[in-house]
Amino acid sequence: MDVSIIIVNYRTPQLIINCLATIYAYTHDLSFEIIVADNDPDRGGREQVLARYPDVKWIDMEYNAGFGRANNAGMKLASGRYFLLLNADTLLTDDVIGRCVQRMDARPDVAACGAMQLYADGTPMPFYQSFNEFRKTFFIVPPHPFFTRILDKMLPEPHYEDPDQYDWLTGAFVVVRREVVEKVGGFDEDFFMYGEDVEWSGRLGKAGKLCYFKDCTFIHLENNNPFRRTHISWINRFSTQMQVSNLLWVRKQYGVGAYLASIGFNLLMIPVILGWKAIINLRKHGNPFAELRTQRIFIRKNSVLLRYFFKTLLGKKHLYKIKESENVDLLFTP
Repeated sequence: MDVSIIIVNYRTPQLIINCLATIYAYTHDLSFEIIVADNDPDRGGREQVLARYPDVKWIDMEYNAGFGRANNAGMKLASGRYFLLLNADTLLTDDVIGRCVQRMDARPDVAACGAMQLYADGTPMPFYQSFNEFRKTFFIVPPHPFFTRILDKMLPEPHYEDPDQYDWLTGAFVVVRREVVEKVGGFDEDFFMYGEDVEWSGRLGKAGKLCYFKDCTFIHLENNNPFRRTHISWINRFSTQMQVSNLLWVRKQYGVGAYLASIGFNLLMIPVILGWKAIINLRKHGNPFAELRTQRIFIRKNSVLLRYFFKTLLGKKHLYKIKESENVDLLFTP
């Protein structure tokens, strides 16, 4: 078996059917199997998918186990020499799987590779190109060259001789060698959603290069889910679940000091953003408390982060999934 294609389902059976149709349409010159790990405790999609594609291997996770745990279950069942972790909300437009396998076969120095994401209209989707580029977004500073230079010095960008090499691969489409997974392990199962592909890339990168091949593309529809960010603003860049996962990643990859610095910076910003907004409100409305909705969201999110503070700080094994009552993005939906 050349490739085991692993897809996680959470109430997206029609998206999976659409995705599978493109896989079968364009993937011909290699052997593959498809494994679906189902995170839907209601099991609403199994019959719908298997009625169209009876050869699919189906795993019932019995609960919403999150992205990493479900993919790990799929990799344990997989028999291919390569694993392709593929989002349900993706579509192929050509034989991208075959090209990735050919590149991996020709380049034993590559541990894993990804393909370039496109929006539904075919335009390129931006992505973080390094760990440090991602970490810079955690610091809420004015978009001014002075602060940009400080962050660049604190978190310099890596430079690779190989133009295809990057720090990490987005989890929507990752082709990884079986032997690499056997060496470094699968996803860290403390992550529920977000951050797990970043942490995994840190370990995969120790076994070989991580590469994006620019002529390998796929469409990523980015299906909506209740943990995706809303109310995006300068100070609220991430959803609550994203922030919990991001800080968990910082703690695991960079240690206690980096984690404490990130938490401390967030807390320091609370009086700063409140004071700044109060001044703006006074000038515009004569009332310092006239418009504080965005600031209230920021404070509520940080209160949730503090609930996970000691577990994260002490490295406690735990599924870091926020509770429904902690999902600030939903609580502030008009």
